[in-house]
Amino acid sequence: MFQIDIQDKIAHLRFNRPEKANALHQAGWEAMKTHFQALSENPQVRVVVLSGEGKHFCSGIDLELLLSFAQLNEMGCEGRKREALIAIIQHLQECVNAIEHCKKPVIAAIQGACIGGGLDIAAACDMRFCSADAHFAIREVDMGMVADLGTLQRLPKIIPYGKVTEMAFTGRQVLSSEAQHIGLVNQVYPDTKTLHVQVHHLAKEIATKSPLVVRGTKKALLYARDHTVAEGLSQIQHWNAAMLLSNDLMQAIKASISKQKPQFED
Repeated sequence: MFQIDIQDKIAHLRFNRPEKANALHQAGWEAMKTHFQALSENPQVRVVVLSGEGKHFCSGIDLELLLSFAQLNEMGCEGRKREALIAIIQHLQECVNAIEHCKKPVIAAIQGACIGGGLDIAAACDMRFCSADAHFAIREVDMGMVADLGTLQRLPKIIPYGKVTEMAFTGRQVLSSEAQHIGLVNQVYPDTKTLHVQVHHLAKEIATKSPLVVRGTKKALLYARDHTVAEGLSQIQHWNAAMLLSNDLMQAIKASISKQKPQFED
């Protein structure tokens, strides 16, 4: 379901089910969670790039998995049936949350379709870049369900609320140019090859920075997103009180004085 390689402190994780437009079955969701939990703790990884093999990034949840939920109807007790369904949704949410909870920056390199659960996944990444053929959609409304894996919760923090509601109520496609205009992606590149070259350059640059500082910056940004300014300022006070006096600070100062590039430990 996934391909992964790690070089120069960069982990490149790829959806590898192109014959299914990289739709995720049960094993795929669980593998994604496992990979991101492992990458989060791997000291040899400083940045993660997430992409898809073939023509598409990810078309979301495999329809066979969605249809399998109908087996819950065989349960005689309505209360237990609902309890089981909540557990399934919570598990899938945790698979997506593993991306956001990864201590390392996660960059999505998107080509082709990024729809449904694929958009849930992209929204959980720290940055999104795409090729000109990319398109995005909250497709759940056309499937008779409310999106429940994070798109409706994360997108309003990324793009204007009115755009989220338009996408969610209509299910329409947002093409790459509009995606950049509304801030869904940072940059659009003309083709997939250029996309991956440019994203790799960005990942390589981030990988030269202090891993301790990058991890702290991601934590502070996510905390600030979900809290008031006052709460965010308090959080960063405590973070820097604990982490500021590090070897990395002295290494950066020495490098600046000597006009050399600093070398940080993992």
